[in-house]
Amino acid sequence: MSSIITNQCHLRCIFRTGKLLTVNWTKSSFGIERRYASQTEGGSTFPKIYTKTGDKGFSSTFTGERRPKEDRVFEALGTTDELSSAIGLAREFCIEKGHTFTEQLDMIQCVLQDVGSNIATPLSSARDSHIKKTKFSSQPVADLETWIDAFTEELPPLTTFILPSGGKSSAALHIARTVCRRAERSVSPIVRSGEADPDVAKFLNRLSDYLFTVARYTALKEGNEEKIYKRPE
Repeated sequence: MSSIITNQCHLRCIFRTGKLLTVNWTKSSFGIERRYASQTEGGSTFPKIYTKTGDKGFSSTFTGERRPKEDRVFEALGTTDELSSAIGLAREFCIEKGHTFTEQLDMIQCVLQDVGSNIATPLSSARDSHIKKTKFSSQPVADLETWIDAFTEELPPLTTFILPSGGKSSAALHIARTVCRRAERSVSPIVRSGEADPDVAKFLNRLSDYLFTVARYTALKEGNEEKIYKRPE
């Protein structure tokens, strides 16, 4: 099960005296209705994280379509999930160094959940109710541009190619940037075919620029030198 979850997904757990009484997913990671089976051992009830519905190599979109797991929709979802994980790792390094922009990374990870919701809702099979729940806003793109401009004002002009470097925080952000580029490449054909919102592709494009800029900003604030590209003699 992918960790990309539609923003209508709710997990309800009611605990009493240490016993799990109710576990109910109203929407799965790709939007289909699902209730997890439970097992009882010694009077205690535990939810099963696995459902076995994908054992034959198929999964479901939010619209209910069963598609092979290698379908481009699930490829894009997986890469978007990987991107969020890469940002999460970079964020941990940045927190250790006391950077104040980590709240922006938190927001970006939340927006990536919405990116996944939109990708998981192919417009060719979506009803109005699906589209209403997973429509992607253009506001996150504007937010990224504002943040990029603010960081750029504090950075020295970029006059040559730089290599991923500048300390652990900066290097981790560069890794997230390259994963973001791959996520953009996987999403672009879906957007071009009219199956996803164009603002999703715009967000990923702008996000890679943001990650590049904030990686440079991180190196600057930490006093770490960025490696410069030099053509081998």
